[in-house]
Amino acid sequence: MKTIFDESTRNELINRIHNLDESAKAQWGKMNLYQMLVHCTTWEEWMQGKGNPVYKQAFIGKIFGKMGLRRMIRDDKPIDKGVPTSEQFKIKETSGDITQKKEEWIQLIKEYESYSNPTFIHDFFGKMSREEVGLLAYKHTDHHLRQFNS
Repeated sequence: MKTIFDESTRNELINRIHNLDESAKAQWGKMNLYQMLVHCTTWEEWMQGKGNPVYKQAFIGKIFGKMGLRRMIRDDKPIDKGVPTSEQFKIKETSGDITQKKEEWIQLIKEYESYSNPTFIHDFFGKMSREEVGLLAYKHTDHHLRQFNS
């Protein structure tokens, strides 16, 4: 399975980000391209512990989180199209500098080379191993790039 911690996988994702067409429309979901880019950069910063995020698992996640994580990362199947987004990652702003956001996202993807965030707790899945983080980060990025045909 692909992981964000593999250099060739990171390079593949970076190339796909570069190839995002500014006129691309979402194949599913409610976000436009700019909102997706902000969503993904915000999500990567959260995963990497940038900006001193407060990590707390939701109560429902304590019940179903580990089962959901295992189901999501057990194979190479892409993330389903209808998976809900946490409120903290719903982006209201609809326009901005797409080129800048793409570059920010690429930089964050590169930073997985030296990933270290031992305090990370996913808001639904809970505490995750490094391997689980790598698989989920890849799948999340792939999910949104596919959403915009890249």
